[in-house]
Amino acid sequence: MTEREKMLAGKLYDPADEDIMSEQLSYKDKLWEFNHLKPSETARRNQLMHEMFAACGENNYLEGPVNANWGGHNVYLGSNIYANYNLTLVDDGRIYIGDWCKFGPNVTLATPGHPILPELRRDRLLQFNKDIRIGDNVWIGAGTVVCPGVTIGENSVIGAGSVVTKDIPANVVAYGDPCRVIRKISRLDRECFFRIERIDWSEIKR
Repeated sequence: MTEREKMLAGKLYDPADEDIMSEQLSYKDKLWEFNHLKPSETARRNQLMHEMFAACGENNYLEGPVNANWGGHNVYLGSNIYANYNLTLVDDGRIYIGDWCKFGPNVTLATPGHPILPELRRDRLLQFNKDIRIGDNVWIGAGTVVCPGVTIGENSVIGAGSVVTKDIPANVVAYGDPCRVIRKISRLDRECFFRIERIDWSEIKR
């Protein structure tokens, strides 16, 4: 197998392989341009998102800067996504993000890992990639890190500052380091939006 084939298969590979490096650098120029556009240049921002990402739905807004190791080339975006400042997509592997997802500032989704065995890191500089999957309508709080191979189920909320090392099911609130399920989304969440502050449904736009 070539190093690129190993990379795509999730095996140990050399990320400094000449062919890989050449391809990787070719995708970064559009991301650089995206990050240097004025906030008001919405049409060009939207055009670049459709060019940068492997897939991109509609009505997405990513606050700059966005960081991506492959310029977003291995990122699959749904629609109606909002990301606050400094979203980092370490997209050596594939990252799948569903519709209606929200990301707080300084969130990192990291697909690469490195072997624990010291000499494999020191002498051969090897790494591997495992895909990340984020379901529809997930909210990931500020400063969260999602680790390689993690899946987060639809509608779940990940609290700020979490380190997500294992899969999180759908319809739960989870947080911590390491991130763990705290509770299910419940009837109480239809009554209160923050602690004991109640939702006034008569004021909610339909």
